[in-house]
Amino acid sequence: MKIEKTLLPGVLVLTPARFGDHRGFFSESYSFKALAERGITTQFVQDNHSLSMTQGTIRGLHFQAPPHAQYKLVRCGRGALFDVAVDIRNGSPTYGQWYGAELSFENGKQMLVPAGFAHGFVTRTQDTEIIYKCSDYYAQETEGAVAWNDPEVGIDWGLGGMTPVLSDKDANAPALADLNSPFTFEGV
Repeated sequence: MKIEKTLLPGVLVLTPARFGDHRGFFSESYSFKALAERGITTQFVQDNHSLSMTQGTIRGLHFQAPPHAQYKLVRCGRGALFDVAVDIRNGSPTYGQWYGAELSFENGKQMLVPAGFAHGFVTRTQDTEIIYKCSDYYAQETEGAVAWNDPEVGIDWGLGGMTPVLSDKDANAPALADLNSPFTFEGV
């Protein structure tokens, strides 16, 4: 498995090996043992799978606060998406900065998003499936969001003039400046 560090410490891009022949391919998309050998010991307890039917659908930027903060390991099961993490840890040298990666069925890449980061994505194709592991269970009372279009964060979603498809929750999420972040930077 190839593991790439990003500009945001703790956010990683993982590319599992694929073994192909005339039938297709095989890939071990997750192995606790293989990741632990590389220092990644996060234990995941829940898998989520979502479908976004329309190109240009944005979901996020979401997080869960302690005591149910989540690491997420995100991959694309079908189609393509641009996956984004935003550092929301008070005191972090990269607070408010974002990193994004293209995840697709074809490239097999995954993104590890640690607790303390808001997460979101935009679909690049119709009928895009997103599959992600979470290190804690969903707890509605701890969920939070940051505005996907906050100019202070400045994410380039690559919409090319397309109007995004949003939930009411995402369309009305607060700016980062209005967030009382429940996360504190503790070093990486």
